[in-house]
Amino acid sequence: MKPVVKCPGCGKQIEWSEENQWRPFCSERCKLIDLGAWANEDHAIPGKPVNPWEQNEDGNKQE
Repeated sequence: MKPVVKCPGCGKQIEWSEENQWRPFCSERCKLIDLGAWANEDHAIPGKPVNPWEQNEDGNKQE
């Protein structure tokens, strides 16, 4: 029996299997909605802010 997980987009219960090309999402739609949220900065990984114009410890500009 394959594990069942919740789609991070809509919460629908889906089977985690190689046949599901969109895993962990239930569909391409949920995957694209999530990608759009990251691109729009609605999702973010916590950390201290970075100024791209400041130099890093090596004396090089951060990119």
